Amino acid sequence: MIPEPASALFAGPFALATLSAPDGPAFPALVTADGRAVDLRAALGDEQLTVLSLLERWETVRPRLHELATATGTDRTPLADLRVHAPLTPRQVFQSGANYRRHVIDLHVAHRAPGDERPESERRAEAAAIMDRRAAEDLPYMFIGLPSALTGPYDDVVLPAWAKKPDWELELAVVIGRPAHRVPVEEALEYVAGYTIANDLTDRATVFRRDMPQIGTDWLRSKNAPGFTPLGPWIVPAESIANPDDLRVTLKLNGETMQDESTKDMIFDVARMVSYASATARLLPGDLVLTGSPAGNGMHWGRLLRDGDVMEGSITGLGTQRTRCVAEVTA
Repeated sequence: MIPEPASALFAGPFALATLSAPDGPAFPALVTADGRAVDLRAALGDEQLTVLSLLERWETVRPRLHELATATGTDRTPLADLRVHAPLTPRQVFQSGANYRRHVIDLHVAHRAPGDERPESERRAEAAAIMDRRAAEDLPYMFIGLPSALTGPYDDVVLPAWAKKPDWELELAVVIGRPAHRVPVEEALEYVAGYTIANDLTDRATVFRRDMPQIGTDWLRSKNAPGFTPLGPWIVPAESIANPDDLRVTLKLNGETMQDESTKDMIFDVARMVSYASATARLLPGDLVLTGSPAGNGMHWGRLLRDGDVMEGSITGLGTQRTRCVAEVTA
């Protein structure tokens, strides 16, 4: 069963954000469940503080954040008076694909081989068996994204003139809390500081190289245009999310639900994704591990993004982001 979406701003007593006053510089903030923000530069006595530098000492600063969340007399500003930016700028972004069972089964059934006249039920059963075997024996499919593609959770998304088939991919994003290298699955969640929401936009027309099909996918071109990854609004501490492998992921396009699935449908759960990424790379505090997108992308519906579209993405306990698509203006 897909869990019901939470009605609160986010789960738990507080979340982290990057905010700014009108015409003011961005600052790291602690946001409380009543929709008010504490400037952590002042509260922690560090004018150079960012969310990234805070995560670099996550274990030592976390008790102080809990104190701030419940303290009386602390200066707090209503969120309505502030702009919400992407919660952090990471050093590394790890992305993944083909990680939701129903989504991959649907793709398998839709792309049947020429001459395969078997009924859909038989081909679906075959695909399900392949997914079960993949979960037991295979490895996640991961690749690298660019921090420069990140944008805020309420910013407009500019659709480049060259992107002929822009599509949405709402995803659970894992935020790393301490350096991790060759971490076993059983310990992987100990390295997670929290979770946030990412919409990993993709131009389907440029995923595969037509000039040199032998080299396969071109993720630089198809996924990394400026602003192609709306992030946030908040980083919710891992301790406030009871089970990251059973959260409801929902994307609405102009009010119509397009994606609606539980992270329980992931082939490789959060711990396996973090462990796999760390097997090769050294994960750093603040790094993002995107966990893949469920069924219901634009290609499935035959409806891709265009100027004026509004995407609303939510994940249980992590809040909601809302972004408007704007066509690039070319001279």
